[in-house]
Amino acid sequence: MRNEKKAATAVSATEAKNLFSDLESSPGLLLAVSGGPDSTALLFLAAQWAKSLKQKPKLVAATIDHGLRKESKREAADVAKLAGKLGVPHRILNWTGKKPKSGIQQSARQARYGLLTEAARRAGAAHIVTAHTLDDQAETVLMRMARGSGIGGLAGMARRSRLDGLVLVRPFLDVPKARLVATLKAARISYAEDPSNLDPKYTRARLRPLMAALVGEGLDARRLAVLAARLRRADAALEAETERIMASLPAKMAEQGAITLPAASFAKLPSELALRVLGRAVTKRATEGPVELGKLEALLAAVLSAVQARQNAPFRRTLAGALVSASGEKISVEVAPARKKPPTVSPLTKGGGKPAGRGKTR
Repeated sequence: MRNEKKAATAVSATEAKNLFSDLESSPGLLLAVSGGPDSTALLFLAAQWAKSLKQKPKLVAATIDHGLRKESKREAADVAKLAGKLGVPHRILNWTGKKPKSGIQQSARQARYGLLTEAARRAGAAHIVTAHTLDDQAETVLMRMARGSGIGGLAGMARRSRLDGLVLVRPFLDVPKARLVATLKAARISYAEDPSNLDPKYTRARLRPLMAALVGEGLDARRLAVLAARLRRADAALEAETERIMASLPAKMAEQGAITLPAASFAKLPSELALRVLGRAVTKRATEGPVELGKLEALLAAVLSAVQARQNAPFRRTLAGALVSASGEKISVEVAPARKKPPTVSPLTKGGGKPAGRGKTR
């Protein structure tokens, strides 16, 4: 018997109702719709679902025009047209200003979520809904594996997460992309294709061809998503224990001054918990952005070495703008002193000579 791949089936109205069920009581939902197949299916299925409810959440669709491709303006207009047919108000949000020459995807992502957050607040929406799929989850896990992420990173994307005071919801994380495409074909709804999805200069585009080889070894998108779910469960347990440990620390933890950790007790913690406790303390006093995992791991090793050595001179090191001191008795984490700026050299005296115009006349 020939082993044939089953054709993807469209998402039914009943399935859609289950996918959106936890959003029924929301006062409003902002749907992030780029015009691609996934987000176009989100717009269609959410509109159909809302119509079936007696008390409907207010739906608003938003499309970001990043201004990076000449087709983006037309694609945004196409989304607006479809949204109008479905009875969903639509907003086009423009990413204006100078675009960076490197790291464009990361910058575009930050700009996108910033614009979506503003639009959600203006619309009175408590939730921002995106169309990340099972395939996106699998790619995210692979990308983070390649970057050497820890448990939290390998846990992938959560269905719900906080975003600047709002809730970001990803209802399609268990739905394969192929099923969303099948849904649009069944409804005879067209969609746009972003050529950057196939551009090998981007990591995700390079990973996609590799997925077929992984599937041959049994590592398909579903299994990668299961791995992410199990790691997310472990991560939640570790976070809960970290919270418990932090709550048991001295009252100074809540103050703006130094955070003190008893060295002896800290050194007895399992490595992963010690790393998280130290990371929490550093993050609370950091002034220079997020704490990198690799640097935090190196700091933990140095701190434990200093504690065990019981050296006379206290260990001192900075990370992300936090100053960490350690001795045999305690570990202290505080805001690092401001760095001294180098003295400004006047252009008149630069080089050590006399000020220009003040020397002997010729």
